[in-house]
Amino acid sequence: MQYRPHMSQPARPQSSDAPETTTPGTRRAAAQRLKMRRELSAAAMELFATKGYEATTVDEIAATAGVARRTFFRHFRSKEEAIFPDHDDTLVRAEAVLDAAPPHENPLDTVCRGIKEVMRMYAASPAVSVARYHLTREVPTLREAEIASVARYERLFTRYLLGHFDEGAHREGDDDPLLAEVAASAVVTAHNHVLRRWLRAGAQGDVETQLDHAFEIVRETFGTGIGAGRAASGEPAPATVSREGEVLVAVARTDAPLDEIMRTIEQALKKR
Repeated sequence: MQYRPHMSQPARPQSSDAPETTTPGTRRAAAQRLKMRRELSAAAMELFATKGYEATTVDEIAATAGVARRTFFRHFRSKEEAIFPDHDDTLVRAEAVLDAAPPHENPLDTVCRGIKEVMRMYAASPAVSVARYHLTREVPTLREAEIASVARYERLFTRYLLGHFDEGAHREGDDDPLLAEVAASAVVTAHNHVLRRWLRAGAQGDVETQLDHAFEIVRETFGTGIGAGRAASGEPAPATVSREGEVLVAVARTDAPLDEIMRTIEQALKKR
C-alpha cells in the first residue's frame, strides 16, 4: 500500500462540512458568526444548568442572548446544537492543516496534527468544556449531537488518507479504503479517549503530552501499512536508520521536522 510519489497535494472534493474562508471579508463574517454562535451557546449552557435541558426553549435561549428567535435559527437548527458552537470553525482549521501539509510528512502524522485543532478548541475554554462534558453525559440527545460532530472529522480524515494512496497500485480487492478508514478512526478514537480522560479530571494535566503519547501508539500500529510519506520518487525518506555493529546511522531530509527525526531514532533504539 503506497502513497502517490509526488510533492503536490491531491485534489479532494469540496465538502459542505467545511466551507472555506479565503478572503478578508469572508473571514470577518466567519468571525462574527462564530462570536454570535458562542454567545448563543453560553446562554443555552446557562439555561440548561439552571432550568434543565428539557425545560429550556429556543425562545428563552434567544432572549437570554438578546437576539430574536430567527437569529437563533440562522446559527443552529435546534437547541441541542447550541452547545457545540465551535465545531464548524474547527473543522475548517483541521482541513487547513491537511491542505498545508509539508511534502515530506507522512499523511498519518498530518492527520494527527489536524485533530489537535479539536483538542485546542476544548483546551481554550476548560471550564466550559468540562461543564459541556457533564451535560452531554446526562442528556442522551446532546450525546447524539456530539457523536454526529465527531463523525465529520472521521470523514474528513478518511478522505484525506485515501486520497494519498497510489491509484496505479489499486487492484481488485485492494484494502486501501479499509486501511484509510480504520486509521482515521484510530486517530479520532485516540484523541477522544485522551479528551474524555482529561475532562473527567477537571481539565487538569498536560493534555497535549497525553495526546502525543496516544498518537505514538497509533503510529506504531498503523505506520507501516500507511506508508512512508509523500517524498518524490528517488528521494530519501524523511528519516531512516541503519545499524553497523553498535553504531546507529540516521539519514534525514534537511527539511524534516526534528520531532519526526527523533521519533525515528527512538523507535530504532527500542528495537535493540
